[in-house]
Amino acid sequence: MLGNSPVSWKTNKQATISRSSAEAKYRAMTMTTSELLWVRSFLASLGVFHTRPMLLSCDNQAALHIARNPVFHERIKHIELDCHFAREKLEAGLLQFSYIWSQHQPAEIFTKALEKKQFDHLRSKLGTLNLHTPT
Repeated sequence: MLGNSPVSWKTNKQATISRSSAEAKYRAMTMTTSELLWVRSFLASLGVFHTRPMLLSCDNQAALHIARNPVFHERIKHIELDCHFAREKLEAGLLQFSYIWSQHQPAEIFTKALEKKQFDHLRSKLGTLNLHTPT
């Protein structure tokens, strides 16, 4: 999101097999960090400078704990060092992590079958308009 407007969203299969959903989310956080840095660099080339940390929301508390915790535990020693890119950017002050409940995660609208009420709620969070609404 840039302000209240959606800018980018993507999904793809990961090249590696994760041992847990936390690891999969942590790997996704790393890929998202790269994209956020690219958007920040692109905006800077246009003369728009963003000096505050960028907000990266995740709906997996275990992945956030891995990203925030600089101590390597036995349970995560198999995660390659390049996956810790998001943690490095957090420590550098470029990112800020936050937890978001799945039912408030706008990306859910693209990945799951939702009941109408939940769909409408998430659609409103994306700032889209219903073109079929009478004026």
